[in-house]
Amino acid sequence: MKNRREFLLKSALGIGGLALAPSWLQGAPAIIKSFNKPNSLINGVQVGCITYSFRSMPDQSAEATLKYVVDSGLSAIELMGDPAESFAGKPVNPVNMQEMYPLRNKQRRGEELNAEEKAKLADLNAQADAYSKEVAEWRSKVGTAPFEKMRKMYKDAGVSIYAFKPNAFGMNASDEEIAYGMTAAKALGASHVTLEHPSNDEHTLRLGKLGAKYKMSVGYHGHEQETFTFWDTALEQSKRNGLNLDAGHYIAAGNTDLIPLIEKQHSHILSMHTKDRQTPENGKGNLPWGTGDTPIPELLNLIAKNKYKFPATIELEYKVPEGSDAVKEVQKCVEFCEKVLA
Repeated sequence: MKNRREFLLKSALGIGGLALAPSWLQGAPAIIKSFNKPNSLINGVQVGCITYSFRSMPDQSAEATLKYVVDSGLSAIELMGDPAESFAGKPVNPVNMQEMYPLRNKQRRGEELNAEEKAKLADLNAQADAYSKEVAEWRSKVGTAPFEKMRKMYKDAGVSIYAFKPNAFGMNASDEEIAYGMTAAKALGASHVTLEHPSNDEHTLRLGKLGAKYKMSVGYHGHEQETFTFWDTALEQSKRNGLNLDAGHYIAAGNTDLIPLIEKQHSHILSMHTKDRQTPENGKGNLPWGTGDTPIPELLNLIAKNKYKFPATIELEYKVPEGSDAVKEVQKCVEFCEKVLA
């Protein structure tokens, strides 16, 4: 019987005669298509992650990033710019981002930098400015073909890209550079681009207009400046403007109305960063899931119950434990979601 089934399977696939195959073989195309591919659509909730979560992994190429995603059990992602743009041939970044990120984050938190840190950050910022000009020139010429190729590579592995976050939407970016970011996102299959909220009404108006022109939605991300009305002006400016809500930062900011916010703005939420942070009273820590104050189970069940369409995006920001790595920790977050939504 085993040999007979193997023969029928090979024959059916070889000559396209599956309609004549026995009943046990009728689902073979779907089985084969999904074989060994991730599926993180859990009880109607699309669980994904931002590839920033894998920033500590040694290889940041598009191919390595795809492996991290698949090994984590994820079938959908918010893609950071670097893996896609390096795949497309972007000039290599000379800036040491592992030095820059901690200094920028410290500055963003309002913490005082010492003289050495200030000098280091100033030098890194100068390098970044020069590199930005080089990248802008490259972006003006690259076209969409490399991004379409990458989209196919990810799709063939079972991974869709729902959001794209290149560093192309800042207030100093030209309209041409913003257009590049939006058309690249479309080529990757994304429904929206994401960026840090610029806290500038003129810029959110500009991005909303360009989003309408290029048929690409814009999700604004916030940190601890998020409030219930944080996104209101941008939403009023354009139907293409939306929320890239960060539930963890919202809790760390001391807000107590996260669930009402989601219920009110669910149709404008393009994606939701999910992490477990503490309230100000508890120290604002970023902790392994289930040990902080972010109501992640309530959030996931709210999405499932109300059939909200936006994805819950895992963002790994807590310290990776000794002996583990980012992939293993993202796997734990996925398993957390599976248990909650079972």
